[in-house]
Amino acid sequence: QVQLVESGGGLVQPGGSLTLSCAASGKRLDPYTMGWYRQAPGKQRELVAEISGGMMPNYVDSVKGRFTISRDNNKNIVSLQMNNLRPEDTAVYYCQGKLGPTIYWGQGTQVTVSS
Repeated sequence: QVQLVESGGGLVQPGGSLTLSCAASGKRLDPYTMGWYRQAPGKQRELVAEISGGMMPNYVDSVKGRFTISRDNNKNIVSLQMNNLRPEDTAVYYCQGKLGPTIYWGQGTQVTVSS
């Protein structure tokens, strides 16, 4: 069993930055594809960014050039650096770990972009 705990959410003004962290316990994350998803009110959960065990990142078009996903397998942490935030980035952000058919989710952290 893997436990994922997100942190780093909060309220930020448009154009600001936040860094989300996802700390894992229970197993090492090395072989897992790790992803950040978000869900805005009234919308479906969507993939924001993911990074494979081989460190290959993938981003949804709306965050390319603004968000950076990274992982530290030694610390069992996955991070999402978010720059130039926009009001439409407001959502609950979830960390996901995936290995084959096995998927783990964190509890989510709220990100609100507003002036």
